[in-house]
Amino acid sequence: MLTDLLPLATTLEPEGLLPARQQMALSLGWHIVLACFGVAFPAMIFVAHWRGIARGDAVALGLAQRWAKVSAVLFAIGAVSGTVLSFEMGLLWPGLMGEFGDVLGLPFALEGLSFFVEAIFLGIYLYGWGRMPPRQHLLMVIPMAIAGVVGTFCVISVNAWMNAPSGFRIVDGEVTDIDPWAAMFNDIVVLQFAHMWVAAYMVVGFTIAGVYAAGMLKGRRDRHHRLGFAIPFVFASIAAITQPAIGHLLGGDLSDRQPAKLAAFELALTTEAPAPLRIGGVLADGEVHGAIEVPRLGSIIARNSLTAPVPGLDTIQLQDQPPVNITHWAFQTMVGIGTLLALAVILYWTARWRRRDLLKRRWFLRLAVAAGPLAVLAMEAGWIATEVGRQPWIVYGVMRTSEAAGDHSGLWWLLGITIVVYTAMTVAAVSVLRSMARRWREGQHDLPSPYAPQDRDGATDRPSGSELS
Repeated sequence: MLTDLLPLATTLEPEGLLPARQQMALSLGWHIVLACFGVAFPAMIFVAHWRGIARGDAVALGLAQRWAKVSAVLFAIGAVSGTVLSFEMGLLWPGLMGEFGDVLGLPFALEGLSFFVEAIFLGIYLYGWGRMPPRQHLLMVIPMAIAGVVGTFCVISVNAWMNAPSGFRIVDGEVTDIDPWAAMFNDIVVLQFAHMWVAAYMVVGFTIAGVYAAGMLKGRRDRHHRLGFAIPFVFASIAAITQPAIGHLLGGDLSDRQPAKLAAFELALTTEAPAPLRIGGVLADGEVHGAIEVPRLGSIIARNSLTAPVPGLDTIQLQDQPPVNITHWAFQTMVGIGTLLALAVILYWTARWRRRDLLKRRWFLRLAVAAGPLAVLAMEAGWIATEVGRQPWIVYGVMRTSEAAGDHSGLWWLLGITIVVYTAMTVAAVSVLRSMARRWREGQHDLPSPYAPQDRDGATDRPSGSELS
């Protein structure tokens, strides 16, 4: 595996390159999970709240109130990690921001505005329980949800631009003719955002549903747990079925746009027509070992053809090749888990159509519990495949990652501090959420909410009777 990293290593690499890679991987990998909740959780809260006021469903309304408080905790922690990321772009990659800061400034500015809008309406929503007319209160979720989606789109647009740079020209080594809107709305931003947006619903939907599945495994089979499972699982089901199609569309022109990445995905050493699909396997000593080959399927999946060639690594210069094994296994992990989750939801809804309740089956509940971590793993693997597969370029075909990094050996200290801080935030988040869940199980419905005033006894107001009507 160490030899797999050789294309990234040269004697001319700046001292800050390796710690910058590790720091960015840690920060993005940690923050992206929280970002998913900002994208997808408001929609689930909206559905639960709407059901509560439309049907007078106190259980649904109680779910919306609890989920909003969970969302507030995750938002607060995500604000910290998001702030860290905003500073890291300039600190870790001075070459990138110094050269292309004017190109990338617009989406970063809009992302900051979206963050504040989301925070404002989340605060109003939390404060509004029992203090606002029911339907007006419900509408506060909509701008919160829109802001989360817009902010995520802005961040994804930067990454999409790195994969398909546009909105500028380089003349005599200088970046000129900058068009920030063209850079933001580059050729692949819509599909790449859609891929991430749907992934967020898979992560949040399966994770929240898994929490209630775990409760049912412990004998809590009341309506609270069944509805708490059903709402997020519906979102996750739609996302799991939709995601393979979006991913296929996103990778449709990869052979022309990033042939080295496609060759690594397919573990193709030479150009083949028709190309097989290789499942598993590793590249070692210039040969592929241990792969299962399915004839023609590589051409069908990668090129929508029975005979079209899949470019091989022999067409790519060694210094332009990504770490093949990491890219290949990350891609196959994403696809494999995504396929498993899609089959699981098809199984559930088929059984439901045949009037069989799989929620009474412990094996399915265990699968539902595992689905959340599996969805997170698939998303992280997808980002590894995307980012590592683009190497050695930070801006594909324009700037190498080594050219963007600074010459700061002291970044290792920053990485160590970040690991400590993120570990502490993880422990704190888990502790707070577990404490909230324990007190809810004990019947303490009136947990203090951020921004909510307390009465003289220290308890916040509960939803008024009008909220249940």
